[in-house]
Amino acid sequence: MYIHNLSPKTKRSTKNRCGRGNSSKRGTYCGRGMNGQNSRSGGGVRLGFEGGQTPLVCRMPKMRGFNNPNRVVAQIISISALNAQFADDDVVDFDSLIAKKMIRKNNSKVKILGNEKIAKKLKISKDILISESAKKAVVDAGGKFL
Repeated sequence: MYIHNLSPKTKRSTKNRCGRGNSSKRGTYCGRGMNGQNSRSGGGVRLGFEGGQTPLVCRMPKMRGFNNPNRVVAQIISISALNAQFADDDVVDFDSLIAKKMIRKNNSKVKILGNEKIAKKLKISKDILISESAKKAVVDAGGKFL
């Protein structure tokens, strides 16, 4: 089988050429009718026009606001998760969190939350966001911020 041997299953129907004289069966009015907006050249109504009736696109309810495509959602880690995963005097930074599979690598924001108490002295990197209650818990346990 070669490409020059291929042929379509059904024959393509030929388009009737309008406006080629009365002997072509498409003369005089060329299939457009006698008068009216659609018989004129350039005639017709725009897309979505409903003859003066309020168009469907205007009748539909509107959704307010928009979705920001550049929004970055912070990945959340709880104090209790840090207490379970890290030992005393460990450094909590992006690399250690990725190594322990607590965060995904593709996102740049990480925030530590929690009202619980922490039993370990951790060294937390300045790059990581931390809530006030979590910061107080880390300081009370003897932790530091690098």
